[in-house]
Amino acid sequence: MRGILRVISQSRHSSRALQGDALGNSLRRSHHRWTLVRGISGSGFMLPSNNLHLDMDNGFCMKYLMNSRTLFSSVAKDTSGDVRMGPLMEYERRIASGDLVDGDAFQINTIKVLQRLYDELVQHADTCGLSRVTSSEKPGRGGWFWSRFMPQSSVSPVKGLYLYGGVGTGKTMLMDLFYDQVPEYWKKQRIHFHDFMLNVHSRLQKHKGVEDPLDVVAGEISDESVLLCLDEFMVTDVADALILNRLFGHLFRKGVMLVATSNRAPDNLYEGGLQRDLFLPFIFTLKERCVVHEIGSSTDYRKMTSAREGFCFVGFEKSGLLKEKFEELIGDHVPGPKEVEVVMGRKLQVPLGANGCAYFAFEDLCDRPLGAADYFGLFKHFHTLALEGVPVFGLHNRTAAYRFVTLVDVMYDNKARLLYTAEGSPMDLFERIVTVPDAQKMAPRTSSRSRKNDDLDLCVDNELGFAKDRTISRLTEINSREYLEQHAELLQEKSEKEDPSNQLGDSLKENFDIVQA
Repeated sequence: MRGILRVISQSRHSSRALQGDALGNSLRRSHHRWTLVRGISGSGFMLPSNNLHLDMDNGFCMKYLMNSRTLFSSVAKDTSGDVRMGPLMEYERRIASGDLVDGDAFQINTIKVLQRLYDELVQHADTCGLSRVTSSEKPGRGGWFWSRFMPQSSVSPVKGLYLYGGVGTGKTMLMDLFYDQVPEYWKKQRIHFHDFMLNVHSRLQKHKGVEDPLDVVAGEISDESVLLCLDEFMVTDVADALILNRLFGHLFRKGVMLVATSNRAPDNLYEGGLQRDLFLPFIFTLKERCVVHEIGSSTDYRKMTSAREGFCFVGFEKSGLLKEKFEELIGDHVPGPKEVEVVMGRKLQVPLGANGCAYFAFEDLCDRPLGAADYFGLFKHFHTLALEGVPVFGLHNRTAAYRFVTLVDVMYDNKARLLYTAEGSPMDLFERIVTVPDAQKMAPRTSSRSRKNDDLDLCVDNELGFAKDRTISRLTEINSREYLEQHAELLQEKSEKEDPSNQLGDSLKENFDIVQA
């Protein structure tokens, strides 16, 4: 396994093995014996031999590393004193402990890129104003008001990262691993792109009438978050496309650094969209301020889970079974119509809801003019969705397909649970959705193959055809035992905070067992 560390050599002095005068001097003053250890990164670090405990069964032990007071150049320490080793070391630790499967070369190259970014951020943390503690004491970061009188540019010396690649290749997992290693006291935010843009539009509404509301919004965001991590960067809305260049132009000039994941290369964003020529400057800005890295792997790790059809009931005649499962999950609670807050005063009507579970017919959730804001509002109040009657998608219900894709994205980001009846398997649902290249590969029309033999419900849509692979992959993972166990653990943690007696936690465990049955 790549994650297994190898003890290379032992020495009484460490200055030959470590770079950095401060660290070298610190080690020279020590009376410990030191051991050089290497990981998959190829770079080394020193540990005191008399305190080093390697569990060769696991291949890796972080006991000393996590408690050491030694200051490594690529180590951040948060206000509680916890030492964070960075994404590469954490990636190795998780592989060695069995929390992660051994990744392919593409994943390893990507985690090295994230480690380099982490190292740069640690090195330039003060210059970038990352600390919530120290940045408030510095002049020039006084918010939008003072910037109107003393305009200045504080572009970060550190470039961000735009990470793209195929579905299920680990982009979100790697970004989250990086984000979790960044100190808590840094000004950081991790958010889904849909949610981020909803927040931006909400702020714009609040600042109507201001000379440049985008500058005000960018000022508010930069005061809250210098490191901005956006998951699933995907532009489909013309309203988003037209403001992104100016918004991020302001953000970058205010020192914000972007780390983003996407299924699309920058040059392919908003492909075929309305007024795309006005969007193109944003692509240039994005590539100028971010290192662009393709993960390159063709492995869909979501499909390596123990997925099964236990929560996807194929066949509309299974609606009775879905209702039975829903009733088991809500227990003694009485279901009834609910109303949830969305954004800007909007409310979403829930036909049936109880005990954190919501029940919808597909038409009520995806055949109505609803969007990401409604779905985020839904999953802020409900952790489980029972959805009845997901159809096969085609030209006749393309808009509903777009909404279903967005629904699955929001559900996945919130780690919600899904039980649903459908006309077919996830693959079957999207069989008639194809991209232009896919359509061109189909058998050309000849004298023996006339137009009447065409599938009139075939939907040729590049954006939807591209997004369907992600949706199929996520539906597969949502049905897996691993995903449902993680969902149960999150609910358990939440219940322990809200219910000290843990009676709710016991109820949630029973619910998990019911769904597994």
